[in-house]
Amino acid sequence: MATTPITLGSSSIDVASIVSNLVANKRAATDKALAAQASSNTTQVSAIGNFTSSLTSLQTAIKALTDGSAFTTQKTTVGDSTIIGASADATAQPNVYNIVVGQLASVQKTTSAGFTDATSAAGTGTLTISIGGKSMNLNVASGANSLQNIRDSINKSSDNPGVTASIITGTDGAHLVLTSSATGAANAFTVTTSGGDGNLSKLNFDPTTDTATTKAQDATFTIDGTPATSTTNSVTGAIDGVTLTLSKVGSSSLTIANDPSAVTSALQSLVTSYNSFVSTYQSLTKYDSTTNEVGALIGDATVTSLKSQVTSLIGSQLSSNAPGPTSLSNLGVSFQVDGTLAFDSTKLTAALASDPKGTQALLSGTNGIAPKLDAMITSWTSSSGILTERTANLNQKAKDIAQQQSDYDVTMQDYTTRLTTQYTALDTMMTKLSSTSSFLQQQFDSLTASKS
Repeated sequence: MATTPITLGSSSIDVASIVSNLVANKRAATDKALAAQASSNTTQVSAIGNFTSSLTSLQTAIKALTDGSAFTTQKTTVGDSTIIGASADATAQPNVYNIVVGQLASVQKTTSAGFTDATSAAGTGTLTISIGGKSMNLNVASGANSLQNIRDSINKSSDNPGVTASIITGTDGAHLVLTSSATGAANAFTVTTSGGDGNLSKLNFDPTTDTATTKAQDATFTIDGTPATSTTNSVTGAIDGVTLTLSKVGSSSLTIANDPSAVTSALQSLVTSYNSFVSTYQSLTKYDSTTNEVGALIGDATVTSLKSQVTSLIGSQLSSNAPGPTSLSNLGVSFQVDGTLAFDSTKLTAALASDPKGTQALLSGTNGIAPKLDAMITSWTSSSGILTERTANLNQKAKDIAQQQSDYDVTMQDYTTRLTTQYTALDTMMTKLSSTSSFLQQQFDSLTASKS
């Protein structure tokens, strides 16, 4: 912060300029040193932040390996996709099933006897439509009793138990078509009429005695010979963790297996994120002899140690007496000359085929690489971690430097005031001396003139 000197007028000395120059010269070195400290500290804060961010990104990238979810992702394969479809969640277990679909779940659809047309009077009375314990009663009155009126009243009724109405017109006249909104035998509906002129009776329907255009029915199927039913063609609960979609009567196999692509993707994420971490570390700790460019954290023992621990874990061997993969190199992950990783997924695919449990133990088990790496990074980046404390210390240092700058500004203001006072006094004294000199010169000139 620039100091503001006290400026007094003078006829002989430029007090303001003298004081300003003296103060600037005195504070130049200290200002430069404090500015350099502040700049260096800011760079350190940013560098530690980048290093920490690269570690947390690596931690996020390995989550599917850390929690093991990469190994619980299942894929389904059906023998005939025109008969069934299937999807599986993490609870589904690898297995093979034979599914035989006997019938599909369907809605009830009824078509009434023909009426003259859709706009002519169809009759009067009370129309009741019931599904299970729900029903609606429509009062069909003269003047608003065409098939169109009845259709609209059914569709708009707040008491509608789950039926939609439409009209089809054929050579024998107009017909009211009613369709249940949901599949399954429990959604079969009954239509009854009462009162009025009796003409609405052509709409009556009893599913127990009358023939529907489409009968309401449940889906029936077997799983490895075990019979099962469903009110819908989307079946959950018949096989743990599996949703079946029934599409056609027939038989089809269903195979549930671990999805190796999920593990491949998860391991590729580890490799990609680790390489990004290494790139960040190398940038922060580099020294370019050609340009003399120096990384912000070159020679920093803390970040060098943390990077070394991550690299050591990635390249470690799992202690085990059991046969199977014991290091990431067995799964196709290898170190390159520049310190980054390369990934050959064919080796992982082979390991998953020959020893899926051993592969899972290496990557996601209790002593697996991903859980160990996750715990390691958490210990460094938690509220009490070494990187968090390092950042807190740097932020405190920034505050200390700012306080030093503020204190120094006060000191320089006092110095400015003192110099201003001194040079103003000198200016005053020189002004007086100048006046005395002028008076003496006048007296001398006067004396000389009187002797002439």
